[in-house]
Parts: sequence; structure tokens; C-alpha cells
Amino acid sequence: MVVATSDDPGQTTDRSRLWWARLLRLAFAALGCAALIALPVYRWGAAGFTLANYFSYFTVLSNVATVIVLLVGALIAPNSPSWQWVRGAVTTMMVITGIVYALLLSGIDVNLNIDWINDVMHRVMPLVILIDWIVLRAWRLPDRSWLTWMAIPLIYGVYTLSRGPVVDWYFYPFIDPRTQGYVSMTISLVVVLIGMTLMSFGVYWLGTRGRNGR
Repeated sequence: MVVATSDDPGQTTDRSRLWWARLLRLAFAALGCAALIALPVYRWGAAGFTLANYFSYFTVLSNVATVIVLLVGALIAPNSPSWQWVRGAVTTMMVITGIVYALLLSGIDVNLNIDWINDVMHRVMPLVILIDWIVLRAWRLPDRSWLTWMAIPLIYGVYTLSRGPVVDWYFYPFIDPRTQGYVSMTISLVVVLIGMTLMSFGVYWLGTRGRNGR
């Protein structure tokens, strides 16, 4: 028997495929949740570790959002345009997390360096949510969503730069003006922002390809 998936009203698929998609979402949500819980357990009491700092990492926030999206997708699988926007926004966050880590942070200690947790947060979960986005495409995604997704990293950047002077600590070297000065940091952030914008558009294209003849 064939039915239309909730993510793709224009295509048909086996019920078993949708069931397996939900099962995989649930399994990887559990893996992401385990990593998010394990890291503070491992580092509890370590110098400089606080839950406020931990939940201020973009990596952690994006993984929390990914776990939520996977759980909702596994248990409910809504198909409204607003939900597809959320899926795309979280996928963009995780693509940014994975690529920025690979290019800028893989050799730097950012206090998220327990090997298996690091791999789950920076490599496995970004790949999982991207594959989920590509396979179960967002056929009802509003146009130009990729531009609005950029509000999330922009707000995070403002938060980090505002919080940094108060606690005298920054999460990532490329957003730390103490070591490079504001001019150099601004140039770096402009380059990073351009890259993030391209990533956001790439996520949008991957999730909507084939829609309306695209």
C-alpha cells in the first residue's frame, strides 16, 4: 500500500518507509539527548564550567533544537509551513555548527572536547538532521525562508558580544575581541556571516528542490 508522506504531499511512499523514518528520528534524538546530558555530567565541578556557559554554546543550543525537532518529527510529524520553517532553521543551525567546527574549531579546545560527545554534536547530528531535511523535503516551505533563518545566528552573535565583556569570556576564538581586536574580529565575522548566508541558502535549496519546477 502506498500513501503520501506528511513531508511530501506530491509523492508516494510505503508506510514502512515512513515508519522507519520516524524510528530513526527517535533513535538519533535519544543519541543527541545522551550527549547533551553526558557532557555536563563529565565536566561537573571542572574549573570554569557552569551550566550558564554550557547552554550558551551555539553547538549546544543547536543540538538541543535538533533533538526537539527529531522528537516532534518522530511522534507527530506536522506538515504546516511554520513547522517546515522551524525544521529548516534548525537544519541551518546544525549545518553551521558542523562546517564552522570543521573549518575553524576542530583543533581548538572549546570545552566540548570529550571525543564521543564531540563527534556526536559536531559531526553525527549535523549530518543526521541534514539527511532528514533532504529525504523528507519541505514542500510547503515559505519563500525566502533562508533569509529569516539568518536571524538566529545574528541574535546569537549579539548575545555573545554582549555577554562576553560581562563574564570576561567568549565561546569561540573568532568572536573574541580580546585576542584580535575589534577591527580584525569584525572582518572575520563578516566573512563568517557571508559563509553562513550561503549555508542557509544551500539548506533552503536542498529542502525545496523539485518544487514548482525547481
